[in-house]
Amino acid sequence: MTRKANHQVVTANHLLEGDAVWFTARQDWSRDIADAAVASHEEAAQALLNAASKQQDKVVGPYLAAAAIDANGNAAPAHFREAFRTRGPSNYFHGKQAAGA
Repeated sequence: MTRKANHQVVTANHLLEGDAVWFTARQDWSRDIADAAVASHEEAAQALLNAASKQQDKVVGPYLAAAAIDANGNAAPAHFREAFRTRGPSNYFHGKQAAGA
């Protein structure tokens, strides 16, 4: 179970592969949101975003996203969009995409 709070993480897309990635406390990127560095106040969130934005050779479009904290104390999606991004790219035909094919 996750609890909602005023936490934020930095997310982006991997420059070459397009996968959703999250910025870690080690100042690198992970494909697992649980590895994300979590900021609990605006100054910390901006510092993470500033550091992540300097890595334009690795990612595109870094931004702050709301995060929840799971039972293990790790970052978890707080919004549907981020939950969807954790499941990987949707680059195959399904639903409305399949109907138009």
